[in-house]
Amino acid sequence: MKRNDYITWDEYFMGVALLASKRSKDPNTQVGACIVDSNNIILSTGYNGFPYGCSDDVFPWEREGEDTKYKYVVHAELNAILNARGKNLKGAKLYVDLFPCNECAKAIIQSGISELVYLYDKYADSDETIASKRMLEAAGIVCRVFKSDKDKLELNFHR
Repeated sequence: MKRNDYITWDEYFMGVALLASKRSKDPNTQVGACIVDSNNIILSTGYNGFPYGCSDDVFPWEREGEDTKYKYVVHAELNAILNARGKNLKGAKLYVDLFPCNECAKAIIQSGISELVYLYDKYADSDETIASKRMLEAAGIVCRVFKSDKDKLELNFHR
């Protein structure tokens, strides 16, 4: 008899996105993304961090002041799209824990991704998120909140 406590596809892919977020060195906000095709095959992952060759020991992590991280950090969604290295993303789903900003929404739309599954919408009232939602809706991209009856998934390196 097969076990029945296995995770859903949504739980699996959001779990991958959350695991990817653990690679972020951002001291304030860690975001992860996972792109999958219609056959539930992972095409790419990403997390928020600096571009290749830009040392996270040299560039700023500050949120306020003259020189902040916002000028340099690549968001998880864009990183996942770029990490796909030209794979066809038409019709793909993007799983991300934080609802995308307007700049990432542009990349999502242009890449051909057709569905966005997100965990939370922390900046729902910001101008950037409002613009993002407007563009995603206009482009016909399905946006939905991740739902699960589980509070957590646990990974254990020692059995």
